Amino acid sequence: MESTQNKPHVAVLASPGMGHVTPLLELAKRLVVDHGFHVTFLSITTDAPPAQLQLLSNPSLPSDLHVVSLPSVDVSQQANDVSVRIVLVVQETLKSLPFVLKNLQPRIKSLVFDPFCTIAHDVAADLSIHTYLFLTSSASFLALTMYFPTINAEVNGDHSKIAEEVLVPGCKPLLLDDLIPGVLMPQLLLMSNRLPIVNGVLVNTWEELEPVTLHSIRESPFFLGLPAPPVYPIGPLTKEGELVTSALESSKLMTWLDQQPAGSVVYVSFGSGGTLSGKQMSELALGLELSQKRFVWVARPPSEASVSGNFFKASFDADDPASYLPKGFLDRTRGRGLVTSSWAPQVAVLSHQSVAGFVTHCGWNSVLESILHGVVMIAWPLYAEQRMNARFLVDAGVAVWPEAEEDDGKRVVGRCEVERVVRTILDEEGEGLRRRVRELQGTAVKALKVGGPSNGSLDRLAKEWRES
Repeated sequence: MESTQNKPHVAVLASPGMGHVTPLLELAKRLVVDHGFHVTFLSITTDAPPAQLQLLSNPSLPSDLHVVSLPSVDVSQQANDVSVRIVLVVQETLKSLPFVLKNLQPRIKSLVFDPFCTIAHDVAADLSIHTYLFLTSSASFLALTMYFPTINAEVNGDHSKIAEEVLVPGCKPLLLDDLIPGVLMPQLLLMSNRLPIVNGVLVNTWEELEPVTLHSIRESPFFLGLPAPPVYPIGPLTKEGELVTSALESSKLMTWLDQQPAGSVVYVSFGSGGTLSGKQMSELALGLELSQKRFVWVARPPSEASVSGNFFKASFDADDPASYLPKGFLDRTRGRGLVTSSWAPQVAVLSHQSVAGFVTHCGWNSVLESILHGVVMIAWPLYAEQRMNARFLVDAGVAVWPEAEEDDGKRVVGRCEVERVVRTILDEEGEGLRRRVRELQGTAVKALKVGGPSNGSLDRLAKEWRES
């Protein structure tokens, strides 16, 4: 067996948040298990949610995957906006990166980082270390990122002048309403301008999921004319198993699912960071009740301040949902619904035979997990590029998107609309959606198998790293 000292050594760096850490950790595990690499996972601990810290301390991680925690920094007086705060945390934390990289043994061949950590390239370049960006979103997002400097130049930085449809060369049109304010931000322009200097871009997608966009990136004259690095579609990389820290709650949930008929349950979760307002939470609850369908709901406390209010707080701690759900809701839906206030083993839930639908915030990790397990979605985007993802899912024929209405100056999805979309995906009307998601599920499984395009893409990259 090859000793650790003789194995190629790669470092992986993720910004705080489960949506960033999860796919990079899965990449690290595959490099160790499937390709015989030694991987150091650099963990940014400042603002890391408890669920992230527990994930990275899982004793079942492969022996040649080592987690190194970077020193904490104080950003307590800084911005509360999620994207801005992550950027500040990364900037302060990576001041320690030169020392860390210099002292990793054996010397690392390459550094892989997520979009919020692109400033790490400068440190790596000074040490003659190759860098790779792992885009934890879609190929469509990558194409938009590559095209964004052109858009920005055309409107002289005034994004209010951007047309209602954004026409990325060779790709499907994107609606401006899906891109502002969550996508077309100064941070995206920074990432766009740094793309040409990395050695490659890994994307968590696969050929059959985004064939038009991937073909355009490879073949369109516009993209061929850019100083862009090679693109490696290596997805879907999703959790294969989960650390269950709340064994009693998890056991109760899975036992309940075992007792439900096949294809009868809708799973409701807005990711590790998503939150609803009190009004929206009440309407969702009453809509689930009206639907008379079975459900599992991860119902975290509401927030009036932010739709990403749980981003830095994701944990397994429990609150009493009776304190913020409509009065009597839990009693009236007892037996037909199960509510947990903190956490559910999402992969186990989505892979369960009783689950046929998923109300999701459309974070890319959740999207991939749902498709990989053949589960139709109700798209409920909250922040970042989630509206863009939601539109993609509807166009792909694997999701429905409920319509919101104005309510006291805010957009709220009413209870009757909730009832309609839940019935749509679970009843006969949703058969076309179910058929389509099963088709994509089949392509996802094939992509990761030996001889599949994503497997081959990662094989080629691993070979390059071995030979570098």
